Amino acid sequence: MTVRPILTLADPALRQPARAVDDFTGVATLVSDLLDTLYATRNAVGLSAPQLGEPLAVAVVDVSERRDSPLVLINPQLLTSSGYDVNTEGCLSVPGVHGKVGRANRIELQAQRLDGDWQQLKAADFLAAAIQHELDHLAGRLFIDQLPRWRQRWLYWRHPQWQRAG
Repeated sequence: MTVRPILTLADPALRQPARAVDDFTGVATLVSDLLDTLYATRNAVGLSAPQLGEPLAVAVVDVSERRDSPLVLINPQLLTSSGYDVNTEGCLSVPGVHGKVGRANRIELQAQRLDGDWQQLKAADFLAAAIQHELDHLAGRLFIDQLPRWRQRWLYWRHPQWQRAG
């Protein structure tokens, strides 16, 4: 079991878009580390490779009650989205902060499996929101980017260690 440290907002690597996975050698180890790290947390439902300092388009999501049904997403691509819900989100990379974020409540996406084969998936409600949260990480975005500007300014004022350069 390899539980790795999770980067926080202070690390500029979180703001870099992830690279597509071309070589699937070693991806299983990364996925295992992502799952071990996710399950070592108390209540997180998703984690992306950039949060572990790996700039690859890999994420895991598990919204099951027993935390035993992981969804592995490699090179995920959102195909369609519809509906809209506003829910409270938090993030392991922005500890102690929660905010209301609006997201599509139904999505379709495609992603590769560990063997490189493509799969198409549909998700709704909480699972759809969790997947979109991880897709944001892969694009170099965080949920706080969707909060009102006054709330973002307040967060950076309250946590100056998170200030972005520039």
